[in-house]
Amino acid sequence: MSTASTTWIEHALAPLDRLRARTLRATMPVSSHFAARREPRVALIGALSVLAALIGVASFPLWMLALGPIVLGVPHLLADLRYCVVRPGWHRRPALWLGVGLPLVAVAVGADMAVGFAAVAGACVGLDGPRWRRLVGVLAAAIAAGVCMVAGPRSTLVLLHLHNAVALALWWRWREHEGGLRRWPALAVLGGCALILAGGLDAAFVEHAPARLDLAHHLQALAPGFSGAAALRLVLLFAFAQSVHYAIWLRLVPEDDRERATPRSFRASWRALVAELGPLAWVALAAAMGLAAWALVDLAQARAGYLRLARFHLFLELALLASLWTRGRARVLPHCRDQLARIEEPVVKPSTGS
Repeated sequence: MSTASTTWIEHALAPLDRLRARTLRATMPVSSHFAARREPRVALIGALSVLAALIGVASFPLWMLALGPIVLGVPHLLADLRYCVVRPGWHRRPALWLGVGLPLVAVAVGADMAVGFAAVAGACVGLDGPRWRRLVGVLAAAIAAGVCMVAGPRSTLVLLHLHNAVALALWWRWREHEGGLRRWPALAVLGGCALILAGGLDAAFVEHAPARLDLAHHLQALAPGFSGAAALRLVLLFAFAQSVHYAIWLRLVPEDDRERATPRSFRASWRALVAELGPLAWVALAAAMGLAAWALVDLAQARAGYLRLARFHLFLELALLASLWTRGRARVLPHCRDQLARIEEPVVKPSTGS
């Protein structure tokens, strides 16, 4: 990648950094409290993300389901690769290329979902840890694969809904809790799910939707075999949980993975992304733009194409969760040894002068 291209991106992000600095100054001292402390900031971001998801589900759930993958799908997959592969150093372990990488590629190009559990078993075998834990992980993956093969399409439905809960579990384990603040976003997620399943959002606005992505389409995809209120609630639940899933990977995990407690500027975030992922960051940018262009021509087909490719990421997240079980957080997640401190900008406290 050229230095000129990186510089161009940073120039484009500079106005956002200036706006952010002005906003921080205008909202002091409240902004200083959240900027300097990770736990309150993560709790606030999480709570606001849950609130926004609930408002969206009540107001335009079908548009959330249609546009969410188009707008946030590729960045979210890039975050998966960054925090589940690159940051833990899995890309430097040839054994994981075969044991984890090949099953994930197979699922991405259309293999049965049961094949994805081979990646989970591969993570247990390819990483060191107590033998009994590794054996339990492999056995659990084998049982899950067998259930998938027996259950057929019904297992895909379960996995669709399950993958949003996996992200929540990973975030909960990502960093040691410093106080009890982060329990509130997690409780808010559970409360939102309970509200939807109890019928609290049954009056959601589902009359208008993009072409070929109406309520009937989503009922068939997300709630086959269900009818009436139960089917509607499953669709609304998925819209809510998917929105939270995106927020976890694009906001909460990055906040928790960073060594320093204070946030980066937009330009420093871009430099960190390029430093860790190299050309992959540019490939993702091109893919996101290509997906958006495809959606302008045929939204339904673009969404379906993305979802077919993205099937692999559930098993990548499950593989990381399995590695946390077999090795422990301290040996899997390297955020305590952030190698990017040299490219992070120093924190500049907003001036209180006129």
